[in-house]
Amino acid sequence: MTKKNFPLSDVYGLLEPGPVVLLTTQRKDKPNVMTHSWLTMLEFEPPLVGCVISNRNYSFAALESSGECVINIPTSHLQAAVVGCGNTSGRRTNKFAKFGLTPMPAKYVQAPLIKECFANLECKLVDADMVPRYNLFVFEVLKAWIDPKMDHAPTMHHRGSGAFMLAGETITLQSKMK
Repeated sequence: MTKKNFPLSDVYGLLEPGPVVLLTTQRKDKPNVMTHSWLTMLEFEPPLVGCVISNRNYSFAALESSGECVINIPTSHLQAAVVGCGNTSGRRTNKFAKFGLTPMPAKYVQAPLIKECFANLECKLVDADMVPRYNLFVFEVLKAWIDPKMDHAPTMHHRGSGAFMLAGETITLQSKMK
């Protein structure tokens, strides 16, 4: 088997760690939603999530000022909204209305949940030390919601350049370590 060079600019498509999410924020009285895929779990308990968000995104300023968000996990039935929200700025557009998403009140944060999503994670910013250098926000999940009717619907995973992969079959492997 012969291997070939792979462009460094495409490496992120090999390593994208989790599902594409719809991250909601609230700034003053204006909610916003952005498509996001650069996130990773950092700790189990309390659950900590790291999110890299460009300082050019409209949501960046909302996160800096409010220190909170909701990470909404869509399934493949929302693919048009996921792509649409990712290609539209919230500066002048109400993405909830434009893409048929229903905002719902959260319990602990001002940012809204998205009703149509499989799961919703209410988050508060707990570490902003790496924001100036890497745009890396560290959030603690305060409350998690899940719709059990969508438990087995596939989530979307970004592969780069407009390509997505759907999560496949779940398998359970037993560890032989004791």
